[in-house]
Amino acid sequence: MRVNPVGWFEIYVQDMNRAKAFYEGVLQVQLEKLAGPEFEMWVFGMDPEKTGASGALVQAECVASGGNSTLVYFSCEDCAQEESRVVQSGGKVERAKMSIGPYGFISLALDPDGNMIGFHSMK
Repeated sequence: MRVNPVGWFEIYVQDMNRAKAFYEGVLQVQLEKLAGPEFEMWVFGMDPEKTGASGALVQAECVASGGNSTLVYFSCEDCAQEESRVVQSGGKVERAKMSIGPYGFISLALDPDGNMIGFHSMK
């Protein structure tokens, strides 16, 4: 493989306004609307000069939110910062910041639609 294995992600939601408020509040980002004929999509910003993948929140009648087996980890400076904004943004902290040895730290949260997400940092 000549590129990083993940090129895109989608987080399926039922209430786009609630989901946008949660992710913008926790990650301190502005999502941008993607024009699409079938689904409502809001994309996380991306800088093509940096590593990592971008993705979008998607509201689609044919795909339910929550209960899936995909876990997206958002890279951050210190995952405790994003974790501290989860509850006030309408989510739930599932696992507080914990060490994963030489690979840094993670914390896990549930968004308002029941999707589990992770935060990863080296400090």
